[in-house]
Amino acid sequence: MRKIVLFLLIVPNVFAQKISYDSLAMNFGKKHFPTLIEYLSIPCDANYKEDIIKNVVWVENQFTQRGFSSQRLETSTLPVLLLTKKSQNPNAKTIMFYYHSDGQPVIPSEWFQENPFKPVLKKKNAKDNSWEIIPIDNLEKQVDPEWRIFGRASSDDKGPGVMLLAAFDALASKNIKTPYNLKILVDFEEEKGSVNLPSIIDKHKNLLSSDLLLIFDGPGHASNLPTITFGARGIATITLTTYGAYTPQHSGHYGNYLPNPALRMAQLLASMKSDDGKVLIPGFYDGVNLDAKTKQKLKEVPDNLAEMNAKLGIKTPDKVGENYQEALTFPSLNIRGLKSGEVGTLAATIIPDKAIAEIDIRIVAATDPVKLIKNVKDFILSKGYYLVENDPTPEERAKHDKIIRIATRPGYGAFNTELNGSIGIWLENALAKTTNKSIIKLPTMGGSVPISPFVTKLGVTAVIIPTVNADNNQHSANENLRLGNYFDGIKTMMGLLSSDF
Repeated sequence: MRKIVLFLLIVPNVFAQKISYDSLAMNFGKKHFPTLIEYLSIPCDANYKEDIIKNVVWVENQFTQRGFSSQRLETSTLPVLLLTKKSQNPNAKTIMFYYHSDGQPVIPSEWFQENPFKPVLKKKNAKDNSWEIIPIDNLEKQVDPEWRIFGRASSDDKGPGVMLLAAFDALASKNIKTPYNLKILVDFEEEKGSVNLPSIIDKHKNLLSSDLLLIFDGPGHASNLPTITFGARGIATITLTTYGAYTPQHSGHYGNYLPNPALRMAQLLASMKSDDGKVLIPGFYDGVNLDAKTKQKLKEVPDNLAEMNAKLGIKTPDKVGENYQEALTFPSLNIRGLKSGEVGTLAATIIPDKAIAEIDIRIVAATDPVKLIKNVKDFILSKGYYLVENDPTPEERAKHDKIIRIATRPGYGAFNTELNGSIGIWLENALAKTTNKSIIKLPTMGGSVPISPFVTKLGVTAVIIPTVNADNNQHSANENLRLGNYFDGIKTMMGLLSSDF
């Protein structure tokens, strides 16, 4: 009998296993460390086309060597790679895997290593909890699952790509073939929003069709237990600009006379949220209704909130939801950047000419990004602002006291898949046969994945299979991949690749 952990899955029947997934993962995981190091050594900022093409060629070579056919789906900027391998069963269904091969831009001075694209191996210093570099050839010896490989894209998202390669080779060593048609879509502009994905859907709808889409992106649960995530929030972005004088002015000559755009921006932003973090914009939470059963399931996810708060360095979180998982079911309004004047040694005694705020809105399945942007605009209008699409003209400045420019960029919606449906059961069973650990099922991921248009345009069921450690410094300096997650991820891939669908 399987032991159910909240609404998660459970302890699998290890006696049904015909192969040792642990030993296979360890063996082939270690064999593929050079592959991982080589892959991470290729710079992958999508702003540099020459570097990205090197990644395209590398991925093509790795998968074609393993019997995949490869096709570059060209876009106006960079190609998207479609890799396919057919099952010998003419009636087999098709699953598409997705991961991305680009990483966030880097600021080398913020990394505690020579080069973000020269991966290093580190272990934690027990005395001060700092990470210290150890020789990379330690990977050839007995490894500690708590060691980490530091380098850009190690977790987001090249690591899962190498886990997949290792899983293929491990299963091949046992002559185990994938029992369904497999397509792998590799994105090279995910960190730029994958703005060209919708265009390839329109051009190649038949090529991209599948019965299930599995997304290998995002962090797993903080416990490092195997995780299945059945949705993701979408995103929309807004840039706000408030205006003062045409140019910065002396604060002594004009203080108490000239309105300060930075102060006006601060007042406007502060009015959008309560002290405990709830969005005060009318209609922002419309459509989100959690019944008692759902709230209980979310409460049962084994999050260690005290530990999470300690790691974050906060005492009290916002009160949008009763707990972390519940908070993710609501849309969020986040200030991701502010700019007005200068600070530190560059600070000057001036009244700035403008203030700029960058905002992102995380969308949930029950909300419409277009409506949420309109809610924000209507709220700003209610505060007495005159909206412009470009810098205000002299005539507009003379006529209106409070002027704000609002620029929005295309976003994408959220998606959700039934947690306890047939797909969920298949995924549970596929993972359960490779591990004796409990499997955590999450209704949604807090972040967003630009692959969302596939779900809506192709009408395909989608699920996220996150394999990397939650504390991987994703999108920040010193990104890393925990070796324990790397080996467990290979087991997860083996389970998926060897299960009848």
